[in-house]
Amino acid sequence: MINLSVEFDIKGKPSTLSLSIGPQHPGSGHFRLIITVDGDIITDIYPDPGYVHRGTEKMAEYRDYFQNIPHLERPIIIDSTGITLPFCLAIEKLMDKEAPPRAQYLRIIMAELNRIISHLYWLGIYGPFLGHTTMFMWPMGDRELFIDLAEMIGGQRVTFAYTIPGGVRNDMPENFKDKALKIFDHFERRLKEYDDIFINNPITDKRTKGIGVVKKADAIDIGLTGPNLRASNVKSDIRLDEPYCLYDELDIKNNIPVLSEGDCWARMMIRRIELHESMEIIKKALKRIPDGSVKLPFRGAVRVPEGKIFVRTEAARGVMGYYLISDGGKTPYRVKLSVPSFRSIPGMPIALKNVRIGDMPPIYWSFDYWPVEADK
Repeated sequence: MINLSVEFDIKGKPSTLSLSIGPQHPGSGHFRLIITVDGDIITDIYPDPGYVHRGTEKMAEYRDYFQNIPHLERPIIIDSTGITLPFCLAIEKLMDKEAPPRAQYLRIIMAELNRIISHLYWLGIYGPFLGHTTMFMWPMGDRELFIDLAEMIGGQRVTFAYTIPGGVRNDMPENFKDKALKIFDHFERRLKEYDDIFINNPITDKRTKGIGVVKKADAIDIGLTGPNLRASNVKSDIRLDEPYCLYDELDIKNNIPVLSEGDCWARMMIRRIELHESMEIIKKALKRIPDGSVKLPFRGAVRVPEGKIFVRTEAARGVMGYYLISDGGKTPYRVKLSVPSFRSIPGMPIALKNVRIGDMPPIYWSFDYWPVEADK
């Protein structure tokens, strides 16, 4: 839905035009941008989130800690491990317990699978935003291969409810490693085809390079996280900076890409490179994963000792954090989510300032903004 309002100068001639894009616009995903244009140049931008607020945090206070796992997946179904893993880590830290080593490696494997699944969804949408419908069909089809792998471990598709307090729900099957490596080999060849048909396409270059730039200083100042921050030449990743789940045992320093351009192209390329690097991290985890239990032997309802804690991890879109307060009961007293999509909103006015209105769609989606995640 686009609403129009026109301002006139002192001579009565049209000066600027205000456009309300969304929240019903199919490209905005239940998110509204109010932009002002002078001709076809965007002169002012006002992001207007909040159209899909569901009260996720408040509802979490009425569910016990295990019931909250499938509940907390709802705001971001394509990265269900990314949003539930820090919640489980927060519970374990308050309980002064640690998941078994095998469970921690399985968490890494599932988290990286979810990163790939999320990035492929993003890439599948970014193609049509640039007028390239083949890049909707290819990533969405290849994404099913990684959903199949996650289903082998978690037992269900799309959302997995796999990470739980004290570990993971179940072990991976014996044939998982062989199937995963075959899919990785196949997908490496597919990535080269992605490069040929889309990434190195001159139309993609024209519509992404030098478009929607967020400089390094601005990215730090406004608090961007994840791929959007690393695309602006900031090597920041919680997997490196504050290791969790034994990431520090995998030597992933060279698996964290950083680019300096800060434009749509860099934000796209970070995610393209991470499709490869996440597979490399999973390969390392499969080589090192030890035998043993995959969960702590909890009995009955979990009671978390009284206290409060903040824990954050690196989800597919960036830093995912939980501020958790327990009063010692069966349900959390307070659950507060800090999500990467909300942190991306301040980047939009910077990236959209003084660009042509035709560049708005590729700039907006280059941030991989997920309205339901931001609104919770």
